[in-house]
Amino acid sequence: MSAWLTELLALTSQWELLAVLLAAAYVVLAIRQSLWCWPAAAISASIYTGLFIQGSLYMESALQLFYVVMAGYGFYSWVSHRRQHSGSGPGIAITTMGWRTHLLCLIGLTLLSTMLAWLLSRYTDADMVWLDTPTTVFSLFATVLVARRVLENWLYWIVIDFAYVALFWSKGFYPTAVLFAVYTLMAFIGYWRWRQSYQAQQRTDAGSLSEQYSY
Repeated sequence: MSAWLTELLALTSQWELLAVLLAAAYVVLAIRQSLWCWPAAAISASIYTGLFIQGSLYMESALQLFYVVMAGYGFYSWVSHRRQHSGSGPGIAITTMGWRTHLLCLIGLTLLSTMLAWLLSRYTDADMVWLDTPTTVFSLFATVLVARRVLENWLYWIVIDFAYVALFWSKGFYPTAVLFAVYTLMAFIGYWRWRQSYQAQQRTDAGSLSEQYSY
């Protein structure tokens, strides 16, 4: 086992290892609803942008640039809401989306992924477009859900992260593939933790409403 790990690390650049560590820190901090998840995400995504361009994963490199932008948006959104509510947490309440909304999003994103994958396969030298493209498109959507603190973002990440394990392993990004295997498990934990917070939030809101009508 140690020999395998040594060989794996020898094939890995120091930049990828740094990106992996920061990406792992992002998920842990996001589960804990810490504002510092966003700076970790921004730095990790910046490193991955260059790595994925070298690996001809153009959709993934574009996704990483989007992550940098969303990290700035997420940090600003959480800070501004925290100030408005004079609290220590992110401030934005955890919300949910109805199944009809999810169904429409799934259909639309699948159609968009298919169209983009076909264009990339026909007009570029991009590699593994039929796996790279849908994971990118759905990751964009899931990242927006994280920034808006929509509970179901973690369910999307479970599927996305599992698909990424195959993508990154086949491209030789072995530590990143291992990272996304861990991500898959962490997404389950993230959903469980956020669901607990959402249920506690619902009980608090119900209690406040009950007190309001009791006067």
